[in-house]
Amino acid sequence: MLDYLVTLTTREDGMSVDALDARILDLFATEPRVGVLEASRRLGVARGTVQARLDRLQRDGVVRGWGPDVDTAAIGYPVTAFATLQIEQGSGHTTVAAALAAIPEVLEVHTITGAEDLWCRIVARSNADLQRVIDQVVIVQGIQRASTVIALAEQIPHRVLPLLHAATSRTSSTH
Repeated sequence: MLDYLVTLTTREDGMSVDALDARILDLFATEPRVGVLEASRRLGVARGTVQARLDRLQRDGVVRGWGPDVDTAAIGYPVTAFATLQIEQGSGHTTVAAALAAIPEVLEVHTITGAEDLWCRIVARSNADLQRVIDQVVIVQGIQRASTVIALAEQIPHRVLPLLHAATSRTSSTH
């Protein structure tokens, strides 16, 4: 499913994505190969409407991409870990994040609140390989300390469609 590529945002005119946008996104997330013509047939709207909505959603940054959802375990990286990083004051989040982006196994980096400064999602081929990746992470200039936990199982995969449906149903009920 490609729902991880959908980000709910507010359009420039102040309106959230509407129910038709949600239906279009849901269809393409569930069946990414459906095609615009088939989508218009299934949704009961003109092909041009579907295409215009998709173009607008992409232009406005609601849809960030159309690529495949790759399972990291299936490509040889079955270990997932989460690391929180404390960085030196004055080293800057952007500089550290740019260095972390050069490590292929670092999939995400977020600035966070609390005692630590950054949160990372990391994958590895094994626990021993995870140590290699962590060693690469902690030698990044500006990182003072790292704390890592290994994920045992994914209970709920990354998802956005339930949020999209909830947001559009609240918007519909208020109009």
